[in-house]
Amino acid sequence: MIHHVQLACPRGSEEASRAYYVGLLGMTEKAKPPVLAARGGCWFTGYGAELHLGVEDDFRPARKAHPALLRPDLDTLAARLAAAGAPVIWGDDELPGMRRFHTEDVHGNRLEFVAPVA
Repeated sequence: MIHHVQLACPRGSEEASRAYYVGLLGMTEKAKPPVLAARGGCWFTGYGAELHLGVEDDFRPARKAHPALLRPDLDTLAARLAAAGAPVIWGDDELPGMRRFHTEDVHGNRLEFVAPVA
């Protein structure tokens, strides 16, 4: 079982992270413990997943490694992301029984969203 997945973000990007993960993806921000909050970054939870964004001073987005998040509203989410200018790249049928697409967060980190075929 996984407790959380951590992605990197640039220093000072917390507001952009909140706008994306809360405003666009519909996740909820989770308070960081004070000792960790002093380091920057932010944590989000929702749809059975917990994502931590941690500050890296020499930040480079993850282009290949990525979390795959289950979302029951796959088409609605893809439309909302596309309308906001985020890339939405639908996968072929590589994963039997699953529909999926890849996108990038506001920092360029790769994300995948999946849903079982109805």
